[in-house]
Amino acid sequence: MGASCCSPAHNHNHSHDHHDHDHDHGNAARPVLWIALLLNAGMFVVELGGGLSAGSTSLLADSADFLGDAANYGLALAVLSMALVWRARVALLKGITMGLFGLWVAAMTVNHALSGTVPEAATMGVIGFAALAVNVLVTVLLYRFRKGDSNMRAVWICSRNDALGNLAVMAAASGVFMTGSAWPDLAVAAFMAALALWGSAQVILHARRELRQDQAVAPVPGTAD
Repeated sequence: MGASCCSPAHNHNHSHDHHDHDHDHGNAARPVLWIALLLNAGMFVVELGGGLSAGSTSLLADSADFLGDAANYGLALAVLSMALVWRARVALLKGITMGLFGLWVAAMTVNHALSGTVPEAATMGVIGFAALAVNVLVTVLLYRFRKGDSNMRAVWICSRNDALGNLAVMAAASGVFMTGSAWPDLAVAAFMAALALWGSAQVILHARRELRQDQAVAPVPGTAD
């Protein structure tokens, strides 16, 4: 990131090395992103079915998150070899999507709170544990890319948030089991909404910073190379 803040001449001298680094980084990330995509798509189906059968707001919220992440990994794969400006634009789109997801979960939490549905704790616990295992695996695989461009950073933040969310779902299952109340489930869903909004803000700020840096080093129209 620091190279983008250099003078145009200095930046030009290192552009070839920077491109080679991005290319190598992209090649290393590609198989990891495919694994993450397939695992998240599978867990979306599992959690959607489990959330509907158990009446769990937090499981439904997490299933929607898995679907969004699967789409995010697909987008990340699509732009992996493109210029930084396009990767930043996709990251900006993903940040906005994360924010919308957070708002949707918040609205769903309020709706379930008003309806007073008590979820099935056993289903929540089993599926929450399976989801946690998947997300921890994906987070470990993506850890080496966490300080990359905004595109890869967005992917890693999503995975990290998912693992935290799954821990919270399992805590909610324990709370529902012990109290017989829906409130632990609703509290976790609210936490997941806040986590999505926080992650959204991080990704959007990072992507906007990269876009501003790209504009700063772009050649002025009409000038010679």
